[in-house]
Amino acid sequence: MPTVAAVNPNATYNRLLLLVAGLGGLLYGVDVGIIGGALPYLEATSRLNASQLSIIVAAVLLGSVFSTLFAGLLADWLGRKPLMVISGAIFVISIPVIALSHGFAPLFFGRLLQGVSGGLVGMVVPLYLAECLSAQDRGKGTGAFQWLLTLGIFLAALIGIYYSYRVAALVASTTPAALLDVKDQAWRRIFWMSMPPGILFLAGSLFVAESPRWLFRRGRKEQALNALLRSRSNEQAAVELDEMEQTSLASQRASTARGAVKDALLQRKYVLPFLLACVILFCNTATGINSIIGYNTDILLQSGLSDLHAHWGYVLFTATNFLMTIAGMTLVDRKGRKFLLTLGTSGIIVCLAFVGILFLRTEKNRFDVRDAIQSQVGPDQGVALHFDQDIARRLLPPNAFAGSAPDRLALTVIYSYGGFDGATRTMRSAVGEAPVTIDRQSSLPSTKVEAFFRDPFANLDAARAAPLKIEHAYVGPLPDAVHGWLVAIGLYGFAAFYALGPGVCVWLALSELMPTRIRSNGMSIALVINQMVSTTLAAIFLPVVGKYGYSMMFFLFCGFTLIYLLTAAFFLPETKGKTLEEIEAHFAAT
Repeated sequence: MPTVAAVNPNATYNRLLLLVAGLGGLLYGVDVGIIGGALPYLEATSRLNASQLSIIVAAVLLGSVFSTLFAGLLADWLGRKPLMVISGAIFVISIPVIALSHGFAPLFFGRLLQGVSGGLVGMVVPLYLAECLSAQDRGKGTGAFQWLLTLGIFLAALIGIYYSYRVAALVASTTPAALLDVKDQAWRRIFWMSMPPGILFLAGSLFVAESPRWLFRRGRKEQALNALLRSRSNEQAAVELDEMEQTSLASQRASTARGAVKDALLQRKYVLPFLLACVILFCNTATGINSIIGYNTDILLQSGLSDLHAHWGYVLFTATNFLMTIAGMTLVDRKGRKFLLTLGTSGIIVCLAFVGILFLRTEKNRFDVRDAIQSQVGPDQGVALHFDQDIARRLLPPNAFAGSAPDRLALTVIYSYGGFDGATRTMRSAVGEAPVTIDRQSSLPSTKVEAFFRDPFANLDAARAAPLKIEHAYVGPLPDAVHGWLVAIGLYGFAAFYALGPGVCVWLALSELMPTRIRSNGMSIALVINQMVSTTLAAIFLPVVGKYGYSMMFFLFCGFTLIYLLTAAFFLPETKGKTLEEIEAHFAAT
């Protein structure tokens, strides 16, 4: 006789649940990855400075922080299904807000909406799957979410490469003004093309049932049974409903027996796994994964690759992430979480150090021509910067480079008005790019709200009267294509090791480490820490790169990953094949 769990006459509905899970992951991946292909064109046409561009990139992560903080409460209040519908609708609304925007404020608001949507999806979809799928299908649901998340990042890169080809085809046959208009349309259309996953996820969420666990906790036992019957046989649904009732009665009896709060939350069986999970989530983002994805095309451009090759490099980066995620999912139950995390973080450290050293070799040859740029500042406290080979020779001291002078040079200017710092995009002498203008209007926040996000300690009123100060103006050789592809190989190694270890294991480790009593609140706090670290790194990325170079950021990521490695190797217990109660007992006995 087959067991009750083996009988499942509703495989079609289960496939719908897996499809919705996959669409949620796809939406989340597009949410993260779409900015990578759009950023170079946005940077070239929007007149936003480096600090504003960093905030535009970080706005998605900032929105995720807010929505993750309240996602658990909203899921308990509204229900899992309504929150999934709301998250899909928010994403769909965010696309026209971004694609039709002109200026910083609407761009920031649209990206913030995308982040709110992503934070809700990242919390509610795995929670919904855990409560709706049967035991034998639960792993498939989590796998579908993670797998299509990386596919979403990969598809976002393909959209970027498509428009890169279009722009490359027009470079030699059109005027600079027309090319600028093409680039302006390119980043807008890249965002328009990210709308279909949101529409599909929204439509799929309307056709699934509410979580039976949520319905049961609301006292709707008949509706909970009907929801179970959509994905299970009659016998299976009856067994699970009975288990819910027994668990609820046992919880009530235990709560009555304890009286008030005898089971102190400061016991080591709660504190140790909570702190360990927070460290892991902090370091997981501090590897730089979100910043390297968001700024990947820019990194490859400044490493020496052409625009087209940089976009292809980003496609290969996301493809590596996608394929190695499959390998990690295959190995995680064979080799264990601890082994893969140790292996992955070790490889990440090597790759980050390799890329950092490559950039350091070129960045140490930069010259600071601050005084020369400061002398060009006009009475209106602004300056228009042109940069080509002739200008570079006038800016540099005689015999600036030993031997022959480089054919390609780059200029990056870091400046400030009062307490607000900014940095120009990197101008390349051999490309014939449009001039870069620094002026007070585009450099300072337009509102107090924007000023708070830029720098909560700066005085906006004082900055509006402050002179333009050139902090640094770095001129240095732009690396060649060989250097660019070496950097790309280092980043591919980073993506492979991340996907193999942290990318697959971190969410499993998070849910397995947390004891039952603190799981929901503990996971929310750890995820908020994760999002805040990601937001901070994305916001400081371009200003730090402008002032100190890419090498500084990669060495910073490397240092955090070393902490990650030590934590995984010496403090993380292996949870493969253990029940949640066995893991909780391990920490109680530590």
